Amino acid sequence: MTPSLLIPLALVFVSVATASGMLVAYLLRRTSAVERRLRGIAEPAPAPAALAPSKLDLTRPSYGRMDRYVGLVLKSSKELSVVRRRLTSAGFERQEAAVIFAALEIALPILVGALVLWYVPPPRGIVFGLGAAAVAYMAPGLWLGQRMAERRRQIQNGLPDALDLLLVTMEAGSAMDQAILKVSTELRLAYPVLAAELRHVITEIRAGRPRAEALRHLAERTKVDDVRALVMTLIQTDRFGTSVGQALRTHADVARTRRRQRAEERAQKLGVKLVFPLVFCLFPAMYVVVLGPASLRIMRILGNGLGN
Repeated sequence: MTPSLLIPLALVFVSVATASGMLVAYLLRRTSAVERRLRGIAEPAPAPAALAPSKLDLTRPSYGRMDRYVGLVLKSSKELSVVRRRLTSAGFERQEAAVIFAALEIALPILVGALVLWYVPPPRGIVFGLGAAAVAYMAPGLWLGQRMAERRRQIQNGLPDALDLLLVTMEAGSAMDQAILKVSTELRLAYPVLAAELRHVITEIRAGRPRAEALRHLAERTKVDDVRALVMTLIQTDRFGTSVGQALRTHADVARTRRRQRAEERAQKLGVKLVFPLVFCLFPAMYVVVLGPASLRIMRILGNGLGN
């Protein structure tokens, strides 16, 4: 492939990616809940008898229609659901997040591969371009996995404090919903991720969803074992009428113990992780500083002795 052909190919790739992004953005804007509500306000509401079956589809959620549009980017609706669940666990709850993530997985390898081919001539450019495209394809998934792990770690670290506040609030006479709302407000600065998840639970309960279902959604979003065990305990205590305070106190102690054990585990791993920076970064410089002058002096003495 000659360099004269790379410029048209890169322009074609950029044009197709831009046109696809604009098309997806337009379709998502047309099917969003805000646009549907604005169209419903602007258009006069017809009589119930005059409603056609096609008009009734406007009241349904736009997941199915958006899945058909996103089918241009993803292979199936099953993969779209998997991507949406992962993004929700990472903190991205908007429907457009799945489309943007899928578009990045397609556009990023093309752009990176084209840039490598632009600067590196073939045949080496083809090999380097394929390798760079593979890395660019895996980069969004690796970044998403790291963000999910960081989010779970923040929730695990803030759970003991949240349980203590929840226990104190409920023992003061507040109901569970008011206690969860109070805890989310108090933890907004210290643990914003956990506070946002608790506010999401309160929002679902206020919207009419049962408390048990809202708590199950919390466990599904966070994917944290401690939260899952806490949710099951709260659901069982609410169903059978057992003491909630004792259950919260027990879970707070267990969560605090696990947090301390995780900190001790990370401290024990620190010595092993420091071996590689010490060997490859610090020790060579130390050897040069310590043994360099002695080596130069020995070489100078040996050189003078051989000259004599």
